Amino acid sequence: MAQFSYTAMTPDGKKKTGKVEAKSKEVAVANLKAEGLTVTKIEAGGGGGLKGVLSFGQKVKTRDFAIFCRQFTSIVRAGVSIVDAFQMLGDQTQNAALKNAIEQTHSDISKGDTLAAAMKKRGGVFPNMLTNMVEAGEASGSLDVAFERMSIQFEKDAKLESAVKKAMIYPIVLIVVMIGVICAMMLFVIPRFVGMFDEIGGELPGVTKALMNVSDFFVHYWWLLLIIVVAIVAGYKTFYATQNGKELIDRIKLRIPVFGGIQIKSACAKLGRTLCTLLGAGVPMVDALDITARSMDNEMYKKAMKDAKDQVTRGVALSRPLKTSGLFPPMVIHMVSIGEETGNIEQMLENVAGYYEDDVQAATESMMALMEPAIIIVMAGIVGFLVIAMLSPMFSLYESLA
Repeated sequence: MAQFSYTAMTPDGKKKTGKVEAKSKEVAVANLKAEGLTVTKIEAGGGGGLKGVLSFGQKVKTRDFAIFCRQFTSIVRAGVSIVDAFQMLGDQTQNAALKNAIEQTHSDISKGDTLAAAMKKRGGVFPNMLTNMVEAGEASGSLDVAFERMSIQFEKDAKLESAVKKAMIYPIVLIVVMIGVICAMMLFVIPRFVGMFDEIGGELPGVTKALMNVSDFFVHYWWLLLIIVVAIVAGYKTFYATQNGKELIDRIKLRIPVFGGIQIKSACAKLGRTLCTLLGAGVPMVDALDITARSMDNEMYKKAMKDAKDQVTRGVALSRPLKTSGLFPPMVIHMVSIGEETGNIEQMLENVAGYYEDDVQAATESMMALMEPAIIIVMAGIVGFLVIAMLSPMFSLYESLA
């Protein structure tokens, strides 16, 4: 379904603008005519303009969804209707893409669509998990509970993402600085020494000659280095876009020391939190596993959850495919198994989520605490090597003059 912005005249001669979804422009025009409107202008893609430009390609952050769900819960529990709640949320939402989706959803539910159906039309904005939770909430008459659960889910996810990003900022800055220093020395500092050494003459140490050759390559063939970097990045993205490439790279990620452990713990935290939230809202186990599989970042865990869904569909206990996958720690398997035996799997999954969310944050902070001094030492070593390589010929010259 494509979206079209239109300008039309009503039967009483008034101008009306809006958006409509249809398979083609012709179908959209026909649908508007059936409503008694005379279409004067219609175009695809939301009509351009500043709003369309702002919302195009803008990503809705996890924290934006957390605020959206929390505000919806508060407004509805205050006695405001769902239609009015979405109008209020549309007026106060800052993110352009989410604001646009909320306004379109408001338009659809005002015409009689269910909230879940209207939100599913904006699947490119609203996560599949959220729309399924809304559908379950509408069916059970506990829509506010569904949104409250999702607000907790998004808040936990946002907190975890924020902790990881915050811990990564300083090491990334150090690495960028290190690369910048090396490039500056190769392109500007060392060439000055080369001219000075040519004037002085004499035999240069081997390490100095090698460094001068590298600097000469940087100066004259920097464009080749740029092409190589771009080719490597493009090749990686192209390879990762394929199914086999994604599986291979994600498998390698899990085997990287320290970083792989954080990936595993993150996957366990997401499994516990997502599955617990869905089951608590009344979503069937098979559907919950399908949604959880699609929410996984690592392809290996995505495949493991899809396999678990297929086996659970055939009547196999969830703990069995989790164990046979070889991807989940024993604690996860034991907790799920206990939950299945006691009939309290939601609580066990919540315990798994809480434990691994804390563990991921602690492991990330520990990894960054080790990386920071290591990067500083490497940077100091590289800069020290460059300085010594450039100054050693001068020391030799002073010794010969003494």
